[in-house]
Parts: sequence; structure tokens; C-alpha cells
Amino acid sequence: MKNLSILFSLILILVASSVLAQDFQGVATYRTQRKIDIKMDSTKMNDAMQTKMIEMMKKGFQKTYTLTFDKSSSLYRQEVELDKPQVGGEMMMSFGNSGNDVFYKNIKDKSYIDQKETMGKKFLIKDSIVSIDWKLESDTKHIGEYMCFKATYTKQVPKRKSISFSSNTNKKKESDDEKEEEEAIEMEDRIITAWYTPQIPVSNGPAKYQGLPGLILEIHDGKLTVICSQIVINPEEKIEINEPTKGKQVDQQEYDDIMDKKAKEMMERYAPRKGSKGEHVIISVGG
Repeated sequence: MKNLSILFSLILILVASSVLAQDFQGVATYRTQRKIDIKMDSTKMNDAMQTKMIEMMKKGFQKTYTLTFDKSSSLYRQEVELDKPQVGGEMMMSFGNSGNDVFYKNIKDKSYIDQKETMGKKFLIKDSIVSIDWKLESDTKHIGEYMCFKATYTKQVPKRKSISFSSNTNKKKESDDEKEEEEAIEMEDRIITAWYTPQIPVSNGPAKYQGLPGLILEIHDGKLTVICSQIVINPEEKIEINEPTKGKQVDQQEYDDIMDKKAKEMMERYAPRKGSKGEHVIISVGG
């Protein structure tokens, strides 16, 4: 049965390959959602206020992106939504998506450029696409009008940790013996699931996901879900896919090191102190 499904997938690729013989472009719209666990310890907010705050924070993690693509390259960017709630305090805002970020992939050259604005600074992350060891499964389903096939791979990720911060401004400096020692990061296996369609034979998908024999229309990666809601093939207006150019140029490791340092500084700044009073929020985001 599995071999039959894979054979059918290859047939769809051959049928769809006639599309690639011509100029081929497309625009796919994706909606993302990330599950979060929020616990509030507050003496200043009643239950109704806490419920409203939690719903606003959850809505802030729901975003819409567009992927413009051709046979070899793509641009993935967030759509501007003026009615999105801006909640979560300075820490959440600092590390959130600015809404102006652009992720460029060149499948042919196996490279990407990630233009990000974080904490008021623009970065241009240039690096190579990492190959994903996908396992093609026999499961199928329809997403809209497209027949999709399941693929999975396993990666190691840090175990989920809670983020705790306080609105209390009366912070006192801790002595050295009060500081907690940094714990070694524990890793665990996570299975990422993708659904792709050979009817659109480009080895591409949202964000960094790619490497399958068809456009990826759905992703389940830990608490993150990405689902394609609309596709337009060969729109009337020609698409321009240009590499982003603004920001301080770094590679992925350099950027990750900068963010790790800033995250530790922010956590130290907002972490609840022993004996402190005030509103505390614990957010468990996970992967």
C-alpha cells in the first residue's frame, strides 16, 4: 500500500511537470497558530481580566503569512494585521516578530537569507539550507482541492521550559550565593509532520520547511501548526522575488548566539526575585 501511494505521488509529479515547462509562479497563504500555557499569579486582576488577557495573548500568536514562489526561489513574509493585540510587556515585544521580517530561500543554490528586526535592530542572516531527512509515509488527505501526502522526520529539541517574569519594579540585587546555577540543556526527540502535494511540484514550503517532492501545505512541529488556506497559481500580475538586503549580516550561529545572550539578560531583568511582590506571569511556549 505504501509503495502504491509513493508511485501515485510520482505519477502526479510527472503530470504536474508540464506546468514547470512554462513560466511558473504562485502565491500561498498560510495561517500559523502556537499553543501556549499561561498561568497568572496576580493580586491586581480578577478572573475576568485574567481571562481577557490570556485570550489576547493567544490571539497574538495567530499570524498570517504569504509565500510567493517560483521553480527555484521564494519569499515568506508576515501579513500586516493592524487589529492584532500588542500585549505581553516589553520582554514579549522585544523578542516578537516585527511584522517586517522576510525569509528568502533559493532551492537551487541551497541557501537562504532571513531578514529580521529584533529589539529594534535589523539582521540579515545568510546561511545554507539544511537538508531534512524526510520519511515519506503512505497516508494521504485532501487540503482544499489538492491531494496531499504525509512525510515525517525526527529532530532533537530542548525540553520545554517555562518563562516567568514579573511586573514588580522593586528589584533588589541578588548576592552571588542566591543566583541559581545554569542547568545543562536537556534534549528530547520531536517528530515533525508535513503534508505536501505533488500537484505543485516545487520542493518548497513555509519558513525553513522544504525538501519534499511537492509544495508543503501543512506543518505540525511541536506546538506550532502551519496550514495553507489559499493558493493562486500563475497570478495575472507577475511576481518579483528579490533577495532582502537590509540589516547587519551574520550567519545563523552568530544570530542565535546574540539572541541567547539577549534572552538571558532579559530573563535576569524580569525574573521574579525572592520575596518580591507583584504580578507574575508564567508562559510555557514549548517548540
